[in-house]
Amino acid sequence: MGGDHAPEEIIAGAIDAVAEHDVRVVLVGQAPRIRRELDRHGAIGKIPIVHAEEALDMGEGALASWRKPRSSIAIACHLIRQGRASALVSAGSTAGVVATSRLRLKGQQGVLRPAIAVTLPTRPRPTILLDAGATADVKPEGLVQFAALGTAYAQILLGLERPTVGLLNIGAEPGKGDKVAKRAHELLAGGGHGLEFAGNVEGHDLLAGKVDVIVADGFTGNVALKTMEGTIRTAFAEVRDAMTAGPAARMGALLQRRRLQDLRDRLDPDTYGGGVLLGLNGTVVIAHGASRARAITSACELAHRLAAGRIVERIREQVALTRTSRFGRWTHGERDGTDGRPAEPGDRPAEPAPPADQPEPDRGEPPAAP
Repeated sequence: MGGDHAPEEIIAGAIDAVAEHDVRVVLVGQAPRIRRELDRHGAIGKIPIVHAEEALDMGEGALASWRKPRSSIAIACHLIRQGRASALVSAGSTAGVVATSRLRLKGQQGVLRPAIAVTLPTRPRPTILLDAGATADVKPEGLVQFAALGTAYAQILLGLERPTVGLLNIGAEPGKGDKVAKRAHELLAGGGHGLEFAGNVEGHDLLAGKVDVIVADGFTGNVALKTMEGTIRTAFAEVRDAMTAGPAARMGALLQRRRLQDLRDRLDPDTYGGGVLLGLNGTVVIAHGASRARAITSACELAHRLAAGRIVERIREQVALTRTSRFGRWTHGERDGTDGRPAEPGDRPAEPAPPADQPEPDRGEPPAAP
């Protein structure tokens, strides 16, 4: 059970999710600590517990998924594979959650690379940005597939039949960007993939709400997301200072209190729960490491919505539309052999390698939870 404020805030958020959204929750972690927190909230016996002796620390990365095969994340993934859970929510190390989820749940057939999708607070409705950090380097074909993943996600989250897709770039013109961006634009604009491509989107339009889904490689998307978060945080600090600069300013702030609170709630990341790791055989929601109870409650509600909306099946259907597209091999062929050609070495991502100085740990499945 990861997170800067685990287990107290995690458990409090889970309890609120059960009470407010009628979500069924299983808590995976060190059972004695979980029981103490549940007892403090008067919730003993109301939420099932699955014990896990190991946990991925916040500073640990991808190799921890090999070193700790019986971590709470690994056991949670095992529950999903058993059909005893529909989704996973974690505020632990992003690298560790991504690596362990990929190792245990495996990528969906036909999906080249996973992507983290996050929700941006735009008007008139939220915008989906992916990838926010799961895959730093991606080929043009991978960006097109990210658009397919984002489309399936937006159909459930936003309730849209054909969400519009934009490619994050340094200019709006088709010829802008590096070779990867230019080729991705060409593929997206070519049609035949079941996507509603609306062209390039520049950085200053991230919050403009011009499209429903914005696609980028994981490096660019992560930098853009954190830049936006930092800008919003700085802007709020400046507004707060201005509103408390004197008696007249404080009076004005009091008169605008309701509007300012609504704005803060709309821009608060805790409202949206966290990022969603798309492209695996299971639903994984990654909350911010500093998440408090409210963010965990939102993350649980989001995971419930996605599982109920059959996000894994939606992605499979959306990716399958590319089978008959003119793109051919790269959309499905590497993973299922539909083109009759063998996979190339770089086509399929390798699983995380074990540390060079240590023997490979026992990778047997965790024992069935009691």
